[in-house]
Amino acid sequence: MITSALKSQKRSLRRTVSSLLTTLTPHDIQSQSRAIAKNVESLLPFRQCRAVSCYLSMPSGEVDTSFIVSSVLASGKSLYVPKIDKLTPGRMDILRVYDSDDLSSLPPGTWGIREPDVSRNGELRQSVLDDDCDDLDVILVPGVAFDHALSRLGHGKGYYDRFISSYVASGRKRPVLVALALREQILASEIVPMGEHDWAMDYIVGPDGVITRGDV
Repeated sequence: MITSALKSQKRSLRRTVSSLLTTLTPHDIQSQSRAIAKNVESLLPFRQCRAVSCYLSMPSGEVDTSFIVSSVLASGKSLYVPKIDKLTPGRMDILRVYDSDDLSSLPPGTWGIREPDVSRNGELRQSVLDDDCDDLDVILVPGVAFDHALSRLGHGKGYYDRFISSYVASGRKRPVLVALALREQILASEIVPMGEHDWAMDYIVGPDGVITRGDV
């Protein structure tokens, strides 16, 4: 169970970084996001993957993933995006988006983030949890703050940590975890507080390059 001290540390760091992000202009975010997309595209696990999950961005304040999402669809890779389960607290599913027209038709859902409906044209969308779905090769993960030890501070709801744990526990292959981070989200010296159920990343991709396990 997460301790009150750990909760307090996370809350404090989340406030600090979130406040810093409000100072960024849309141009800053777009410029960094384009550079991040190029770095993701050059990452070997991404180049080799066939099935990738990528979150769709909040309206402001974080990496704009539209460049990466467009690249995934154009490359012929299978794209899956998150959908919050409003009936089950803390649960998130990851559903297939089939093409650019499908992507552009997604309605805004939780926190204004576009989410797929569970069905499309009268048929259920494919979920990464379906028995006939190929394993996810890569999950591109959002967050508030990251450090050079590949630790991640999320938004505080625990959706990704729970999903990854349940996905791996189902016996499926563990996906490569790739965090996307603006320059201001990567801590120079401070350490992200981590609990026992928090997942560390395999890579952190920022506008200036990639942090990997060997860099620690």
